[in-house]
Amino acid sequence: MTEKMIPAGDAQLCAEAFGSPDDPAILLIGGAAASMDYWEDEFCSRLAAAGRFVVRYDFRDTGRSTAYPAGSPGYTGADLMTDALAVLDGYGVAAAHLYGVSMGGGIAQQLGVEYPARVLSLTLQSTSPAGPASPDRPDLPPMSPQLAEVFASEEPGPDWSDRDAAMEAMVDGERLFGGDIPLDEVHVRATVARMYDRTTDVAASQTNHWILVDGELDRASLAEITAPTLVLHGTTDPLLPYPHAEALAAEIPGARLVPLEGMGHQYPPRAVWDTVVAEVVAHTAR
Repeated sequence: MTEKMIPAGDAQLCAEAFGSPDDPAILLIGGAAASMDYWEDEFCSRLAAAGRFVVRYDFRDTGRSTAYPAGSPGYTGADLMTDALAVLDGYGVAAAHLYGVSMGGGIAQQLGVEYPARVLSLTLQSTSPAGPASPDRPDLPPMSPQLAEVFASEEPGPDWSDRDAAMEAMVDGERLFGGDIPLDEVHVRATVARMYDRTTDVAASQTNHWILVDGELDRASLAEITAPTLVLHGTTDPLLPYPHAEALAAEIPGARLVPLEGMGHQYPPRAVWDTVVAEVVAHTAR
């Protein structure tokens, strides 16, 4: 495993690959405000051991990729989408299997609609149909009251330059977004510490993705996706309750939905790795 810097417009993106470039490629696209460290080494290695060329990368403002001033991102959501293509180009990959979590799932949906030739398959986890629903679609359930209270709070966040305070806030966030699977706090703290220490500007990483301005994908366009699609979703997701996954699978022709029992809104915890790895390997074998 060797990190490499890949040019993407005015930015440099840090990426890392596992496995042989001769194998089918899986591009891992993470969630907002998260570096590639949340795609854990062992998880990536398990996919690579099954004969996949696995690529993970830091979004702009995360990890070692280009950072912008906190509160002033010099890019749009559309740039985050095309950055994924720049990463593929950086490894000489013409088309890949895309596995996106949360915001990364939204990016993967857009790529499936707008760049179908670059997409071999989609795995969409812990995400929701892009764009507003049409009048004939029922409203989807909101986030949990506990999360809604947190999002509505006007209390200031931590001093992101204070490593201990920042790490406590991030671990608390993992706990808040988790489901019924007990939090492995020791393991989560190690991941958060690695992410904090690799990130150029933690304040920017925790701010800028949430204030990006860009047009939404028309939800009706999801019917145009031709890539085989697997939808993975935690049954106790407090941010996007399980009906979001059901709606997403219904919008994409031929999509298959697999529930992950007890998982919340998070990267796959170790308790579901056996299921997730088996499903992704099978899905990307075509």
